[in-house]
Amino acid sequence: MTPARGRRRPTAAGTALLAALTVLTAACGSTGPPASSRPAAPTRPVATTAPITTAPTTTGPTATAPATTAPPTSITAQPAATGLQVGPGTQAEYTVEPQPAPGSCHYRWEGSDPLPDPACTPGAVNPQVTQADIGTTICSSGWTATVRPPESVTSPEKEASAAAYGYTGPFSTAEYDHLVPLELGGDPNDPANLWVEPNDRPGATSTYNGKDDLEDRLRELVCSGSLDLVTAQQAIAADWVAAAARYG
Repeated sequence: MTPARGRRRPTAAGTALLAALTVLTAACGSTGPPASSRPAAPTRPVATTAPITTAPTTTGPTATAPATTAPPTSITAQPAATGLQVGPGTQAEYTVEPQPAPGSCHYRWEGSDPLPDPACTPGAVNPQVTQADIGTTICSSGWTATVRPPESVTSPEKEASAAAYGYTGPFSTAEYDHLVPLELGGDPNDPANLWVEPNDRPGATSTYNGKDDLEDRLRELVCSGSLDLVTAQQAIAADWVAAAARYG
């Protein structure tokens, strides 16, 4: 009978080899010193973003450009400056206009030169004549004849005006005068622009007088561009004698 086989005892060499493997295995399973003995990794600072701030909005007053006014394109009559009135202008048919009451008007005199009463005859301009159209009106030859009232209208007006001023001289030398003449854009038949003008020339035999020379001179200055229309109108209406000394 064969006895049963028992467990083989390890030899001394095997025991030593086993011990070596054990040590090697232990060594391989460890990657370093214990975690508790490792130095702590430095902490990287976390970038922070500064809060975005918005500057407060300020609302200032809205700048407004100063209003500008464009200069006028043409010069027009300015009655308020010297008491000039604006008459009805040129009419297709003129009628006899009532005059101031008899004896209500009084001449003024500068030496031998007569001036009208500003309360009765302040002067009036024709609204249809402006600086812009003088080339086709007062500076156009023969234009005044197209706006002058007929003698059938001016004759009775002249008699009534003479009564208003108390004029008793001859009508043959006294002119029924437009204070602002037609050749300077005076109104043709407004009573505020008409008066019986005594003649300032000694020995006169017609209605031609010193004011007529001034009227021609002022028209020449206006039509040549040397003087504006309104200035001429105001000068002759305010004091034609002073205007003659200045412009004549």
